[in-house]
Amino acid sequence: MENKPLISIALCTYNGSAFLAEQLDSILGQRYTNWELVVVDDCSTDSTPAILEEYAGSDARIGLHYNEQNLGYNKNFEKALGLCRSELIAICDQDDIWHPEKLEKQVKLIGDHALVYHDSEFVNAEGQSINRRISDKLNFYRGDAPEVFLFLNCVSGHSILLKKQVLQKSLPFPDDFHYDQWLAFNATCLGTIDFVPEALVKYRQHSGNNTDILALKTAEKSVDQKVAALQMESHWLLLCARQCTGKAQGLIYALYKHSLRRNNSYFVAAFGILLWKRRDTLLRLLKKPDTSKFFYALRKAWGAKAKTTGK
Repeated sequence: MENKPLISIALCTYNGSAFLAEQLDSILGQRYTNWELVVVDDCSTDSTPAILEEYAGSDARIGLHYNEQNLGYNKNFEKALGLCRSELIAICDQDDIWHPEKLEKQVKLIGDHALVYHDSEFVNAEGQSINRRISDKLNFYRGDAPEVFLFLNCVSGHSILLKKQVLQKSLPFPDDFHYDQWLAFNATCLGTIDFVPEALVKYRQHSGNNTDILALKTAEKSVDQKVAALQMESHWLLLCARQCTGKAQGLIYALYKHSLRRNNSYFVAAFGILLWKRRDTLLRLLKKPDTSKFFYALRKAWGAKAKTTGK
C-alpha cells in the first residue's frame, strides 16, 4: 500500500507484566509498519515499566508516558488517545495478541468510514483458544444508525480503528460508561462504521479483565444495584440524546422519557412496546430469536417499584 498513513496506537498499561511482552511483540510483528505506539502507564507497581523501557529502548516508534497518580481505566485511555498525533487511531489492550494483518486490513477498509472494527477470538489466560468469537454472542453492525448502540455493543475497544473526528466528538468520556460503546455511538452519529469479519485479535480472558463479555464473573445484583442500573440507563439515554442531533434524536428522547417514568413506577408498557416495535435497530445486535427479544423488551419495562417490592 503506497502512501501509508501514520496510525497512532493508544496502549494503556497497569500491572500488566504477565501478558504485556506478548502483546508488544504482536504489535512489532504487524505487516503494516507506519505506526506510533503511545503508551500511558497508570502507576504500575509490578515490572510493567521495566518491560516498557526495554521495548522503547529498541524501537523509536514507542513513546512512554507515566501518570503521577492512578486515573483508572476510562480516564487513562482518554489521556492516551489525546496524546495520539495521527488522524487514524487504533486502541490496544495490554493483554491481547494482535494478528499480523490487523492494522493492514483495517486501514484498507476504513476509507470514508468514521470507524472500523473486527471480530475477535476468545483465548484463556495461557493464550489458548476457547473456540468462541465475539460474533458468536452478538450480531455485528455496519451502517450509520446510532440507536443500535443504545442498549448493546458489539464494538470492543481493542478492535477499533477510528478517525480523530470521532475522538474529538467523544471527549471527555462520560463517567461510569464503557468508552468503546460511546465511541461506536458517536461514530454512527458522524458517519458510517464497518467491520472486518475476521478475528484479528486473540482476546484474552482472565481474572484481571476490565470487561466481562463472556459473563465469567457475573454475580446476582442486589436490589439497590438493580435500581441504580435503571437510573444509570436513563442517564446514558439522556447523554446520547444530547449528543446525537440527527434523525435518531427523537427516538432517543422518547426512550429517555419513558425510562424516567419507569424509574418511578412498577411497570411502563410504553417503554417495552417502543423497544419491541423498533427491535430491528434497538435490538439488532442481540443474537437471539424474536421471542428472546420480546422478553428482553418486557424486562426493560419493569420499574424500580417492582424491583423493591418485598425488599
